[in-house]
Amino acid sequence: MARADTHTRLVGWLKVGLPLMALAILSTLFLVARRIDPEAALPYAEVDVEALAREPRMTAPTYAGTTSDGAALTLSADEARPATGGAAATAASLRLALDTPDGARTELLAGSAVMGDGTREMILSGGVTVTTSSGYRLETAEVAAKLDRTGLESRAPVVATGPAGDIRADRMVLGQDARTPGAYVLVFKGAVRLVYQPGG
Repeated sequence: MARADTHTRLVGWLKVGLPLMALAILSTLFLVARRIDPEAALPYAEVDVEALAREPRMTAPTYAGTTSDGAALTLSADEARPATGGAAATAASLRLALDTPDGARTELLAGSAVMGDGTREMILSGGVTVTTSSGYRLETAEVAAKLDRTGLESRAPVVATGPAGDIRADRMVLGQDARTPGAYVLVFKGAVRLVYQPGG
């Protein structure tokens, strides 16, 4: 009987003590909390709204499509600006990937690009690097890339390294092989100079 009486007394004290402890904890939360200054300025992003309205742009745009000959084309850039007031559409830090039906892959990196008016062609410039899955790495100042079919053509001299050695040429063209349907070839044109590296 004494044990039941002790238990009842303990439960009675806890019924009063626990809510009082909870109330004390809650009151310290409000007393210790930092005061909010309503006069302090709200943090906003430092953006020039007028400049954005004057020069619209997209950040990190991506485009994916298929050319008429079945190649998968993917374009991405750090920034793109639409055509406005007679100026052509442009892109900065452009990456282009071309996967042809024969299983080959070609990747281009360029500092900038300009979209041709109604030509379905993009001019890549600002130091263009071309890498192919066949082992070639090319550098040139400017490349014209077709968007409706597989076609890349440099508009400046090319310096390349590949399985055959080091190559210098006036220009290069990547496109469909006219003699073999479904095949794609990389052709160096103009004054072509090959430095062959045996065993390389």
